[in-house]
Amino acid sequence: MNGNLKEKIKFLQKSLAGAPKQEAIVKVRQLPVIEEAWNLPISADMATRAQNFKHESQSMKKFKVEAVEKIHDEVPHSKPPTPYSPPFSPNFSDQELSAWLGEKNLTEDINFDELDFEFNNNFESTPSGSDSPPQFTIALGSKELVENAAGMGLKGVSNTSIQADGAPPPSVPELPRPSLSTEQLLPQTPSVFMENRKDAFSRELQEFCLQHPIAVVRGMASALKLDLGLFSTKTLVEANPDHSIEVRTQFQQPSDENWDNGYRSWNCVSTRNHTTIANYAKYQAFSFQESVREENERANEKNSDSDSKDSLSRKKLKKNPKQIRFGTNVDLSDERKWRTQLSELGKLPAFTRVVSAGNLLSHVGHVILGMNTVQLYMKVPGSRTPGHQENNNFCSININIGPGDCEWFAVPDAYWGGVQMLCERHGLNYLQGSWWPNLDDLYAEKIPVYRFLQKPGDLVWVNSGCVHWVQAIGWCNNVAWNVGPLTARQYQLAIDRYEWNKLQHFKSIVPMIHLSWNLARNIHISDPKLFEIIKTVLMKTLLQSAKTLEFVKCKNVQRKSHEREANEASHYCGVCELEVFHTLFVRAHENRPVVHCIDCARKHSHNLQGFICLEEYKMEELMRVYDNFILYTRELSGPSGEI
Repeated sequence: MNGNLKEKIKFLQKSLAGAPKQEAIVKVRQLPVIEEAWNLPISADMATRAQNFKHESQSMKKFKVEAVEKIHDEVPHSKPPTPYSPPFSPNFSDQELSAWLGEKNLTEDINFDELDFEFNNNFESTPSGSDSPPQFTIALGSKELVENAAGMGLKGVSNTSIQADGAPPPSVPELPRPSLSTEQLLPQTPSVFMENRKDAFSRELQEFCLQHPIAVVRGMASALKLDLGLFSTKTLVEANPDHSIEVRTQFQQPSDENWDNGYRSWNCVSTRNHTTIANYAKYQAFSFQESVREENERANEKNSDSDSKDSLSRKKLKKNPKQIRFGTNVDLSDERKWRTQLSELGKLPAFTRVVSAGNLLSHVGHVILGMNTVQLYMKVPGSRTPGHQENNNFCSININIGPGDCEWFAVPDAYWGGVQMLCERHGLNYLQGSWWPNLDDLYAEKIPVYRFLQKPGDLVWVNSGCVHWVQAIGWCNNVAWNVGPLTARQYQLAIDRYEWNKLQHFKSIVPMIHLSWNLARNIHISDPKLFEIIKTVLMKTLLQSAKTLEFVKCKNVQRKSHEREANEASHYCGVCELEVFHTLFVRAHENRPVVHCIDCARKHSHNLQGFICLEEYKMEELMRVYDNFILYTRELSGPSGEI
């Protein structure tokens, strides 16, 4: 307990000790028995209490008036006393209070009414109906928003959600109800066959893809006359033989089963290393030659039939699974190396292209490998891409180059919560683990599964949030990337996963705040729902920037301008990996600068000592972008309504 508080306690104790005796309160009263109390008139009892209270109030009032007169006579004032001006206030310094306490007779110098009045004025909230709390809505302009937030940053700032105020925190959804029937657990995969270029570029194809969790566009390559040979292993080796690729060593297993140490499991075991395209091409060719040799040996065996061969093959894979190598994440982003291949993909319709004005990911402003750039996969039979949702729930495009097929499994996004629950039940992390679902487990939880083959030239569209896993049936290559259609559903799902990733301490590789501001700069939105969600993100981050700068100024933190350069990557906290926008808190660690978010910076130093604040933008610029981002009508925005 500090000295200041002790003095105040002594002050109140001595003051109360000098109060007049209140015999009406101290006098012991004999309580009636229950029968007497029941029959006692209530009005008489209440009248007696009222008289006693009046007598006590008059006594206290007389005491208070005398105390006030003595205080006014004895205490010097720098200013003339005003009504309800107490002898001291909570803003008095400890030294002044101690000196005053030592000089005065505290048994006489107390005015409880005035002390209470001062206390209420300094510490209690404003009565309802006077000054209402500041309002923050997207209907307000940037100047009014910043003015309403003035002073809020002085009390401290922390990371905040970019979802709308009042929105529930992100959580794992429960399984939809009612439960599906057995027949509904095996839905037919949405598919459409392309006969010509006109079909491929039709509006109906885009709408078809957006309406289903997953869709197969058969014959897309032949309809657009895509030269798939440009992505063949032979061409890749000729173009860039020393190009580095990631290799996953896995066990070859039946596509609908997963075994780990002889037991059925969800855990999809693999180890990672690296090699070159040329080296993997040799392995891919050797694997094919070895398989042909084994197939010839089996063909020469007597008294064998297909059923027995299939049964023996499955038993062999379970008992002694064969190790295989899967060439994954081959980066084709360098236009100098892969210009021919990337130009060929430009023949695709706009909604499926790597770069398009209508693709959200084209507005990030920098490379996100495998998302807004092309990646290639080199496979042998059994190569597996474990179960997952795409980063931040964006859509994906996958084209099978061939010559072999791939088998796909997919669960609609509405059921991802059930898949996440099963992962936890099997001791696996849904976001960071490597898992291959057991179909029987999914069916037992009434989770539907799409299952289909992707043949050479087929394009698979994976819609927002769809859970999927893929296994190669033959020797083939695939190319894939992500896209973000300009829809409210896509943007909202990306924001939801962005916030859920925060709770799971998982990095969102799509910087949604940075992307949102670029969208406001680059495009016109005519969809009211999409506009509202984006504008809300802008408002929340604009307010966060204003409050953060206010806090930085009051702590006298050194500030420097750090204007963004072209194609500069978004920044993430070096501690918690959250996206850091506009205000970067930087301090040296092991002779290199490390960016911190506001929370991690304040954990290191509450007053941000040792940090430099780098400002990526001027507040005036952000305010101008915010005000200029308005909802466009169809008449103003042209035929597309959005671009």
